[in-house]
Amino acid sequence: MKKNLPSSFLLSVILAILLCSSLDAQVTLQQKIGQMIMVGFYGDNETGIPKLPDSLIADLSQRNVGGVICFSYNLTSKGQIQQLTRELQQTAETPLFIATDQEGGIVARLNQYNGFSSTNTAFELGSVYNSLDSTRAEASMMAGWLKECGINIDFAPVADVNVNPKSPAIGHYQRSFSGNPLTVAGHDSVFIAEMHKKNIITSLKHFPGHGSAKTDSHLGFTDITNTWADSELVPYNKLIAGGYDGMVMIGHLFNRNIDSLYPASLSYNAVTKLLRDQIGFNGVVISDELFMDAISSNYSFPEAIKLVVNSGTDIMLFKMNIVNNRSLVDSVVNIVTKAIADGEIPESRIDESYNRIMGMKSEYLNPTFVDNNNRNKTAPSNYSLTNFPNPFNPSTNIVINLSKSSDVSLKIYNAAGQTVGELMNKRLPAGSFVYRFNAGNLASGIYFAVLRTQTNIVTRKIVLLK
Repeated sequence: MKKNLPSSFLLSVILAILLCSSLDAQVTLQQKIGQMIMVGFYGDNETGIPKLPDSLIADLSQRNVGGVICFSYNLTSKGQIQQLTRELQQTAETPLFIATDQEGGIVARLNQYNGFSSTNTAFELGSVYNSLDSTRAEASMMAGWLKECGINIDFAPVADVNVNPKSPAIGHYQRSFSGNPLTVAGHDSVFIAEMHKKNIITSLKHFPGHGSAKTDSHLGFTDITNTWADSELVPYNKLIAGGYDGMVMIGHLFNRNIDSLYPASLSYNAVTKLLRDQIGFNGVVISDELFMDAISSNYSFPEAIKLVVNSGTDIMLFKMNIVNNRSLVDSVVNIVTKAIADGEIPESRIDESYNRIMGMKSEYLNPTFVDNNNRNKTAPSNYSLTNFPNPFNPSTNIVINLSKSSDVSLKIYNAAGQTVGELMNKRLPAGSFVYRFNAGNLASGIYFAVLRTQTNIVTRKIVLLK
């Protein structure tokens, strides 16, 4: 039964909202675009400890960049990696995707050179041993390393089929599990399951299939028209039909039978028509690295950005955060903002990606953002109430910070002042806590989260958009 608030209390809630409206302003277009960008960085390595450059600190704290990718030169030891990921999360305006490539074998950023151990290649696991148990054990071990280090995305497993064992980017480095697409799907499945047990997001790659290519997209234009077959989609079809909810990475692969003008990473036909509409993938799509020669040698920077966004891709991946001696993030945000103003990109395209990204962050980053069982040991300096994502559909994470131990209630009210949810009502110690609010049974609209203690009332406007 819904209970009405006393009118005096409702008035105080509304007044508090008006007074704090600047804090509760909806996310800006520029902040949404920032979430669609993932960058790498070189940093200062003079001391032997890779350090965050000032430019990246500005991207994280002021430009709302959504993710950071770490390469081998960023990762020198377990302790250094843990320190790095903590600093990244503490600096970020919004909980951050932190990614690396941990396929196993040659492509493994955590390895015997930085405090871990060597691992088998996908080909060894899927074709030499042909053992799902071996893949499961290796994936479980690597997932544990990633979790311990604060890395929450693994750009793996490879879903490419080993059509051409001499393919310079895939077969040559033994990155594919097998030449049999069903075998690839089977090993991908157990790899993904072990990563998800440790709350690590995975990314199938390189859609629609790099295994037949005779050239390497890192080095130039890669045409798979005459070598590619529909069977290379089998791993994607099987895994997505089975409920796969990680990411998919789009390769810089040209197939004129899919798109006669553009490689898959820039192609609406490949991303939206084939992957989303035909295969049925509704999750987060990320581009392969956009400074690879397949793109940078054939398209201008602004042209590539606009094509990637309009393709239906959600996250643009870059190996650096500086371009032409200025912030890459700022450059991309300006390009996309102008394209929207000029009618070249619909603003709804940004909202689609932002909602997918924040939905994934809500699902996967919540335990690493604030852990209710292992809360921050340093008490916050004041009382506060925030949530992410906002707007949301259908769930959002509500974060409360308590400067001292208090009797606390956290309730959700609709615009009429009726209680539509009670998330918590008990005594809590000082610290930070997060609670998930699922509004699946509610209508779109404005709601209010209200945090009450013995001495404070804090409110936040939250917006449900279905």
